[in-house]
Amino acid sequence: IEITNSSSGNMGEKTHKDSPENPFEPFIESLRQQVEDQDPVILIGVIVALAVVVITCVFLKYFLTSKTVQSAILLVGLCDSGKTLLFIRLLSGKFKRTQTSITDSSAPYRAKNERSSSWTLIDLPGHDSLRFQYLEKFKSSARAIVFVVDSAIFQKEVRDVAEFLYMLLTDTVISRNAPTLLVACNKQDITMAKSAKLIQHQLEKELNTLRVTRSAALSAQDGSVGGSVYLGKKGKDFEFSQLPMRVEFLECSARSSSKGEEGEADIESLEKSLAKL
Repeated sequence: IEITNSSSGNMGEKTHKDSPENPFEPFIESLRQQVEDQDPVILIGVIVALAVVVITCVFLKYFLTSKTVQSAILLVGLCDSGKTLLFIRLLSGKFKRTQTSITDSSAPYRAKNERSSSWTLIDLPGHDSLRFQYLEKFKSSARAIVFVVDSAIFQKEVRDVAEFLYMLLTDTVISRNAPTLLVACNKQDITMAKSAKLIQHQLEKELNTLRVTRSAALSAQDGSVGGSVYLGKKGKDFEFSQLPMRVEFLECSARSSSKGEEGEADIESLEKSLAKL
């Protein structure tokens, strides 16, 4: 009997040693007791308050880190389309001789509306070796893109204009942000200038052709269409109405047709469109 008792005692000691007491157990027990003693209404209030704080922090982090303020109006287009003079006219209304831009120019622009909305007007270089570099720099902040076309020699430049426009419209950032696109058919003071309607129609045809050739070329290379988005709707001929952003074609002239260089520019249609932003 003594041996049995001793053995039982040893087993008890062994079991006790194998199950050490949790050092946090007193704290947990005390916390549980305090929670049980609290008024349920107060507890619910504390939980709701904590939930609101967490949700607010998550939303603030999202909006501050992933959202870029779209406060810029970008003037883009080929070389000699009249972007820089249009930039000057919009800001001051005055004529000034210009030369080919090799860097960007920016200035505050106040829209002609009741709210007197203020944007940053940015003139980007049109040279083919610079245009995409500067577009990459400013595209995230674009509230609107003014794509300036030389209406007088459009027929000769239609392919180049369409290729630039295609790259712009299939850019993932621009497609996601969907800034307003204003196609400014400039130099309407010249007799041979093409109308905005004709330019729109020809660009739709050219972009439709480009979409087929570019998609086929990229698919042949790696089986996909790369990082760009598909232009328009699949299975349908391209039209500007298929784009995710508002598109408007308008006619304007940075020069004056009646009084030469010193006269007022015909940019009222452009200013009205910018006032709607």
